[in-house]
Amino acid sequence: KEHFSVSVRNPSGQIITQTKSVPSLLSSRFKQIPFIRGIITLAETLILGMDALSFSSSIASGEEHEKPSKFSIALMLSISLTVAIILFFLLPLIASTPLEGMFGNDVASNMGEGVIRLSIFLLYVFLIGLMKDIKRVYMYHGAEHMTVHAQENNDPLSIENVRKYNTAHPRCGTAFLLTVMVVSIIIFTFIPRDPVWVLYGSRILLIPVIASISYEFIRMTGKYQSISLFRAVSIPNLMMQKLTTREPDDLQIEVAIEAMQAALDADKRICNKVD
Repeated sequence: KEHFSVSVRNPSGQIITQTKSVPSLLSSRFKQIPFIRGIITLAETLILGMDALSFSSSIASGEEHEKPSKFSIALMLSISLTVAIILFFLLPLIASTPLEGMFGNDVASNMGEGVIRLSIFLLYVFLIGLMKDIKRVYMYHGAEHMTVHAQENNDPLSIENVRKYNTAHPRCGTAFLLTVMVVSIIIFTFIPRDPVWVLYGSRILLIPVIASISYEFIRMTGKYQSISLFRAVSIPNLMMQKLTTREPDDLQIEVAIEAMQAALDADKRICNKVD
């Protein structure tokens, strides 16, 4: 919980692992506050994800890893967020404009916009999954989930044990994104489409609110999987992972185990120092 690790296999076949402490703000008491913790976790995922991508791409290519500057991280995050907002929030809004004349009321038009948004998201995930490199990413994604399952069930982390588990996980990041799409449909349905500044402003300003609600939903359904109701509402998110995960090979599972073990070992060292 205090560390995160990234493991990458370099061109010679050796697994290189980087382990870092989670920044203090991201592991602070604020992460215990409902809804606030969702925004913090989203920021955490973006920041740590960019650093992990930089490290993994340099190791996989055989180049020396240079720590990205704060400016470059901020720039990459800004570009990524801008593209995501345009593609998944503003484009569906623009595409749904003709529906206003067709349906004649805001609720129907907003629901139509939501269907367009969800369709764009699913199509995007499907299309990038056809790319060779992304297929491998999806295989590593599956290996990550299987390893997490093994750890959560207190199984020794071996390829044989990890192989028993499913590639889908109820607290997956892509499950979070699908939940964001669904929650946005519900919230935006009741936002008036006139005046225009309210229409467009709401699609941007309410993103943190939607992310917070989605995080709490994912957290709750993941925590109470023993209850049939929560298992049932998790089904769409688990089905979504048919698109974003693939069955990994043993070498990929080995990398996932290495990353998990490194993070666990780092946490244990901290606990031993405290004791």
